[in-house]
Amino acid sequence: MESTELDLNLAEKIVKRAIEGGADEAEVSYGQGYETNVRLRKGQVELLSEAQPKALSLRLYRDKRAAVVYTSDLSQEALEKLVEQALDLATVADPDPAGGLPDPADLARSFPDESSLQIFDPAVGDIPTEIKVEMLRRSEDTAFGYDKRINNSEGASFSTRLREVGLVNSLGFAGSYRVSSCGMSMNALAEGEDGKKQIGGWYSRSHGFKSLIKPEELGKIAAQRAVGKIGGRKVATRKVPVIFEPLMAAELLDTLESAVVGSAYERRATFLLGREGQQIGSNLVTVVDDPTRPGLPSTRPFDGEGVTARRNPILTQGVFEGFLFNTYTARKTGRHSTGSATGSSGSLPGVGSTNFYIEAGTSDPAEMIAGVQDGLYLTEMIGHGFNTVTGDFSRGASGFWIEGGKLTYPVAEISIAGNLGEMLTNVSQVGNDLVFLFGTASPTLRIDNVMVSGL
Repeated sequence: MESTELDLNLAEKIVKRAIEGGADEAEVSYGQGYETNVRLRKGQVELLSEAQPKALSLRLYRDKRAAVVYTSDLSQEALEKLVEQALDLATVADPDPAGGLPDPADLARSFPDESSLQIFDPAVGDIPTEIKVEMLRRSEDTAFGYDKRINNSEGASFSTRLREVGLVNSLGFAGSYRVSSCGMSMNALAEGEDGKKQIGGWYSRSHGFKSLIKPEELGKIAAQRAVGKIGGRKVATRKVPVIFEPLMAAELLDTLESAVVGSAYERRATFLLGREGQQIGSNLVTVVDDPTRPGLPSTRPFDGEGVTARRNPILTQGVFEGFLFNTYTARKTGRHSTGSATGSSGSLPGVGSTNFYIEAGTSDPAEMIAGVQDGLYLTEMIGHGFNTVTGDFSRGASGFWIEGGKLTYPVAEISIAGNLGEMLTNVSQVGNDLVFLFGTASPTLRIDNVMVSGL
């Protein structure tokens, strides 16, 4: 191994060295990039940072015994020791028949580049610091000018990231791609007459700079969300329709994700066990995991093991289609990889979703609110109350009470509860406002007969 430049060529040399040293199979993955972060609070710059992280991970198998090692030291001596360490570790690990690299037929042999996937914009790395600071000041100024009760800020941040991901294995796979991202966020603080402080935040993220929302819009939304919480009160306990704003619907979908991954299926720790092909939700609900859709936050050409990326239907008009698997969980359960491996430096591949979303419906969000006579418009959930085995769901909550089709007053210190399967079945409207702020996304949802607990 003469070269220490982090690229596919170096990864191939390490894989070759591992095989020559006695490994049956070997894989090298790496990541490198350039990151910046600017943080501003009350007009003053609190943080300016930049970094150029580099890291490499080696996974190998000897007689079905796995070893994973990780380094950010790319010197020739360190890489030689890395291979030796992995080979030694594999001799003491317990054998696992399900262990190993993917089946060769599953590996991506050709795949789209980052330009066709619309995930890389090199201009993200060239945004001047003064532009970032100016945009953050504009967002904060807008928030402070929105309402006199906005008297403080938890800060505004602007981050950028350029990253190259590469993977080589002993089965002949070699591939890399680049991805860019930039984002702004802001958290405004509002104070009510009772002296209680409320926080409201908002975000904007994109693969490219031009797709971010205007700083003034960011500040306005953050201020609105903070001021809107002032005077929150409890409501009497009862079952009512709940309108989940898109961020809250996405959080609900995150909960579902924990029950559809192959690791939950392998442990038999999911309420969806044995329910593939069954109707588990409203026919208005279609859930998809799609890493191939251009321009979305988690779009990629192949998964964390080099398996071809593919669109995976999870629910189709309420019918449960199936789970997400990486190679290991698929072998453990007699299934097949869905290209859902996640990469993690220094550990075996995990399994998870990418662009995981509920497809947009036809309902206008304002009309959805107008159709509720007595119910909750949900804007925040607190805690992590979900049982993957039973599907039981309970979270602290806040938002606005709906009376006569209108948002009337803020509510706080309440909770919502139900069974996730029943909640999916009780989805009666799906909004037309699907927007991807993060990899998990949803339009506005109306779910009927949700237990709201307060007084």
